[in-house]
Amino acid sequence: MENSPAGFREVEHAADWALQVWAPQLDSLLEQAARGMLTLAGIQVSNASAIECEIEITFLDREQLLVKFLSELLYFIEQENLAFTEYQLSLDRDRLKARVRGYPIRSIDKAIKAVTYHNLEVRQTERGYEAYIVFDV
Repeated sequence: MENSPAGFREVEHAADWALQVWAPQLDSLLEQAARGMLTLAGIQVSNASAIECEIEITFLDREQLLVKFLSELLYFIEQENLAFTEYQLSLDRDRLKARVRGYPIRSIDKAIKAVTYHNLEVRQTERGYEAYIVFDV
């Protein structure tokens, strides 16, 4: 893990892609994971007007929260050609409300098929939260 309080880095993985993500709070971990996913895919957005959406997710645990949030963002990338770059997240015990802002996609270098549960664990550490996420490509 880097010395910065929040961030992500690509991790070597045999057939797929993986990220290690860390942040002081769970909501900022979600944001770093989203930014990392965009970086892995090499997404470039256009200069068009920004688009805002609201996303609401219910979840049973932190792992499900992370997979469902990233999967929802992946849906917008694949089906709506939108990449969100700004996130306002509000977390309750079992519900995430997100107001996201993004732009139409100009280009994508690599396609991500899915966010997986493979080796997924969202851990609370002395510095906050940490997760290892594998993406199916």
